Amino acid sequence: MYYVHPPVYYYPPYYHHAFWPSRQYPPVDPVLFHQSANETKKLMNDANVVLDKLTASKEFDAKLMKAAQVSDEVEVNRLIHSLDIATEVDVSYNPDNLRLEFRSQAPNTDLECCRLLIALRWR
Repeated sequence: MYYVHPPVYYYPPYYHHAFWPSRQYPPVDPVLFHQSANETKKLMNDANVVLDKLTASKEFDAKLMKAAQVSDEVEVNRLIHSLDIATEVDVSYNPDNLRLEFRSQAPNTDLECCRLLIALRWR
């Protein structure tokens, strides 16, 4: 039986970062980032309203699941939007789960700054 050595690879010597040209980055502007964080907190508050209802009322859960089971999109949306939420939410579902995607725009812009996705399984 012969032993075969694995191939030997050549790795170039380590070059200290001082030898590489430095990359110029633009100055940071945290305004939009800060606005996005504040808007996301609002999304989380609305998501909490929905989750509080889902954890407090099995009757509400049953209504939502029955509407989803028969693909009554209007009723599913009505139930979710009946919960006094201020932000835009896209509702989608399938036989296994419910997806709620909360979206918001940065103040005084047309930019969507943040999204919060909640996926809940029911089967």
